[in-house]
Amino acid sequence: MAVIQRFIQAGWQLRVFFTEDVFAADNPVLDEALTDTAPRKALVILEDSLAQALPDLQQRIENYFAAHASRLCLVRPPLFVCGGERAKNSAALVGEFYSQLQRYHVDRHSYLIAVGGGALLDVAGFAAATAHRGIRHVRIPTTTLSQADSGVGVKNGMNAFGQKNFIGTFAPPYAVINDFQLLATLPPRDKRSGYVEAVKVACIRDAAFFEDIERDAEELAVFAPGVMKPLIRRCAELHLDHIATGGDPFETGSARPLDFGHWAAHRLEQLSHFRISHGEAVAIGIGLDVLYSRNTGLLPALSAERILNLLEKLGFELFAGELMNQDSAGLPAILGGLEEFREHLGGELSVTLLSEIGRSVEAHTMDVRTIGAGVEELRVRAGKLK
Repeated sequence: MAVIQRFIQAGWQLRVFFTEDVFAADNPVLDEALTDTAPRKALVILEDSLAQALPDLQQRIENYFAAHASRLCLVRPPLFVCGGERAKNSAALVGEFYSQLQRYHVDRHSYLIAVGGGALLDVAGFAAATAHRGIRHVRIPTTTLSQADSGVGVKNGMNAFGQKNFIGTFAPPYAVINDFQLLATLPPRDKRSGYVEAVKVACIRDAAFFEDIERDAEELAVFAPGVMKPLIRRCAELHLDHIATGGDPFETGSARPLDFGHWAAHRLEQLSHFRISHGEAVAIGIGLDVLYSRNTGLLPALSAERILNLLEKLGFELFAGELMNQDSAGLPAILGGLEEFREHLGGELSVTLLSEIGRSVEAHTMDVRTIGAGVEELRVRAGKLK
């Protein structure tokens, strides 16, 4: 058998900008981030809940492009669309994006700019990655969670067949622009959600960052800007560092440290019909995996307690009734998350656990009874806190 083999290597530059009032006419960040040669077309997608919270945002966006018309062409007024899991569950929404891109002849050197939370960015990124085999996608995340984590990553996707992110791509955005002012209208629940990804990445990569979050926990709990801004920035930086230097940016292997706590979280979201938000579910998932790490002798008990205490101080509940649900075989329904995780990884289960704060290890098996003991401990712990 004859074989011709070549090694093909591709490189991407992933840029995350930090600014305030990105659509102020005199703010150069968006203009400078987008254009290489002028003029370029742009289609802007805007999450409807954000548009309702900021009634003047549409006009500000239009005014911005008018002020930079020699370099940027807004092909139509911002397109209002739904956000949250409703967006990720909708194949029709992707079809609408394709339709708009085709109608306005948005080519591979033009821009699809999505302004919204992580779910909308995921769907818009998938459309951008697959239309014309790749349109330049610019993310402007508007939640703490998306500015700190999902918005700065390389994954895009949508839900299908009852599974999170069953359909998707790995495609780095052309640019990410974090505007702290866009977080101002978020309710406390959504402001808090991004904190859990900071705790997560600190647990697996940076003990000093974990100590910073511990130190600032009381101020973070009341959303003090002076501590929120550096938390978001450092969390985003650690995620980018892992993607760029972790050796597997497109997850061709089985180890996924950035998904610490997520095997249970994704299942909890489904079991609750997304009543439990992603951030809330990840907090519970981290709680389970921290206890599993402690109960199997990997993690010192004192370290485990520090992590659980920090999550609680930040305002997260570490138990939900859905943890007690059973499947048709009488087994804990949460265990279905392990099988979904294994399949999503490509066949081999690889769950990130902790050996100490700032250092992770990979486990390829999970004991059902030990998981159950963790669920029961979280249930009892939640009862004592009330």
